[in-house]
Amino acid sequence: MSGSPATDPPQATGAVPAPRAPGDQYEALRTLALIESPVQLLNLLEWTHAQRAAGTLDLADCTVVVLPPRDPMSRGQLRRMAELARDEGLALRWCEPRTATAGPVRTLAGLTPLLLRARRLVLGDPFSRFVQALLPLSRARDLVVIDDGTATMEFVALIADGQRLVRWHRAGRGARDAAFAAVAANARRRLTAGPGRRVELFTAMPVVPPPGTRLTVNRLAWTRARFGPPSVRRGADLIGTSLVETGVVHPDAYLAAVRGIAAAHGATRYFAHRREREDKLRRLSTEAGLEIVRPDLPLELVARRGPIGARLLSFPSTVVHTLPLALDGTGVEVAVCEVDPSWLTSGASPRAHGFLSGITSAARSRHGLGAIRNPVAVT
Repeated sequence: MSGSPATDPPQATGAVPAPRAPGDQYEALRTLALIESPVQLLNLLEWTHAQRAAGTLDLADCTVVVLPPRDPMSRGQLRRMAELARDEGLALRWCEPRTATAGPVRTLAGLTPLLLRARRLVLGDPFSRFVQALLPLSRARDLVVIDDGTATMEFVALIADGQRLVRWHRAGRGARDAAFAAVAANARRRLTAGPGRRVELFTAMPVVPPPGTRLTVNRLAWTRARFGPPSVRRGADLIGTSLVETGVVHPDAYLAAVRGIAAAHGATRYFAHRREREDKLRRLSTEAGLEIVRPDLPLELVARRGPIGARLLSFPSTVVHTLPLALDGTGVEVAVCEVDPSWLTSGASPRAHGFLSGITSAARSRHGLGAIRNPVAVT
């Protein structure tokens, strides 16, 4: 396999800007962003790029708090994305709410002054339980939700229907879900536009914003300006997904599908999702004959750097909406394979197949993506 996890950055990076005097013209622009994944940090860079172009953001008044997950590949990508963010002039603080028993307490104590002072709050993952628990501490009247991939589509649907914020692949019926129900309900209320509360959605996903919510389209302008155009190699690359790791798709069905797609389309490389397990990737390498590539950055940036295959083959995921934007004008074709209902595990959420089908159909109609015929998969 190519690529390896990077070491973590220092525990605290960047500096918090000193408070400005009351009445200062930039006071209303003070912005705090809470980021938990490499894709969220990428889309924060896209948002700040758009805001600066519009003259509505001063980076001196913007602080980014990074709340990394535990898995090494996500942390490695976040480290690389943090370097890019600093290059763009953003002040970053790296917190560790998940690495020790006292982690959440220390993080909460450190973030409380920032949350109380922030006039605008930018969230990368409105489904995050940690972020939902922080929301009651914020006095911000401007809230911005930036893309966390296809989860944005589910977020919009749940807000519009007045439902609790529970991820699409979770059944939402466990003891922990019940215990957290009040917090999730409060988060839904806070992220619903209303009197004295402005909500903006910054997304590349095909969504209709809930009533009162402002929609700003993410066209990946920063990504295209910062990287590429890429060199394009002959043949196809296959893009991995974490549907097995999230308990949606049966491992054997996924392996059979990947093997069938690779054989039918001549794919030789497999770009692994950052959450994919090593044992699964070893099976894909051995049984499907694929070179496993562990990207050190989100795939949108890796594709823009190149070299990238002339045809990219993907299951329904965020990239079937973002890669056509990132690779616009390069001649690279993106194709999508729908997940067959027979591949789903017995524990998959009842919403799973409909959600995945919606991603696929929206990408085909919006971007004109080619379709990959469902390969035979066994469970």
